Amino acid sequence: MSFRDQKKYFEILKRYERKFDKREAEDYKMLLMRHKDEEELDKLSLGRLESLYVKYHVNREKKNFDVFFKKPEDDQTSG
Repeated sequence: MSFRDQKKYFEILKRYERKFDKREAEDYKMLLMRHKDEEELDKLSLGRLESLYVKYHVNREKKNFDVFFKKPEDDQTSG
């Protein structure tokens, strides 16, 4: 994986930092420090970063706003 992809993961996960549990927060901080040192992550570290990405970004609950954009139904007939 390239440094660019690694950067993308960190930019996305920044939004979810407050949702991490204690262990995930420690891992994330350690990985972030290595990223700031412009160090490319090894396979194991990258796996932990990807698991956080999948858990918080890919599997997040998507809100459904369809109820706000439906046209009101007319029960009355014109005439």
